[in-house]
Amino acid sequence: MSEKEISRILMTVWGLSYSRMKSGAYILILAEASGDRRLPIIIGSSEAQAISFSLEKKTPPRPLTHDLMASMCHAFGLELKEVFISDCVEDVFYAELYFEHRGEQITLGSRTSDAVALALRVGAPIYTTESMLRKRGMVFEETEQRGRQQMRIKKIRDEETWEDASDEELQAALQKAVEHEEYEQASLIRDELKKRKETKS
Repeated sequence: MSEKEISRILMTVWGLSYSRMKSGAYILILAEASGDRRLPIIIGSSEAQAISFSLEKKTPPRPLTHDLMASMCHAFGLELKEVFISDCVEDVFYAELYFEHRGEQITLGSRTSDAVALALRVGAPIYTTESMLRKRGMVFEETEQRGRQQMRIKKIRDEETWEDASDEELQAALQKAVEHEEYEQASLIRDELKKRKETKS
């Protein structure tokens, strides 16, 4: 039994981000549909544009390459059943397109970016393996970290326990107090910041 049959993880397109490491490149981020792992993949600008159009549900002035591919699939009765991200070798991701045509199964190799761009246009699911996520995936804890930070800022605002709070945390608490129109509390925090500044000078 193949790894594809043993371990299949459904993925969704989480978003795109500009790559700071590679000029002109973007990072496609796929998310585990039923988990918190993410799979970042570096792609080119043209593929990023094609994916972006689908995510934002925009129609380009003229059909892009992946729009043409989707139209050809429809015209010739070729149904894309799924995209399978099968491997990554030296930071290069490989994908397979699983088509069905008149009861016949057809498998084609593809760049992952092209496969995702086409899948978005025809509504095909995207899968990868558990081993791929173990090797190349990462857990994004931004939401959890942000939640903890917000709770800490609220504690700083509400309880005035400022001794172990950093200047940055007090500034954030001050901003939140102003946003919530807690002007008295904001004044106290501002005084604390001012006192710290005077002590340092």
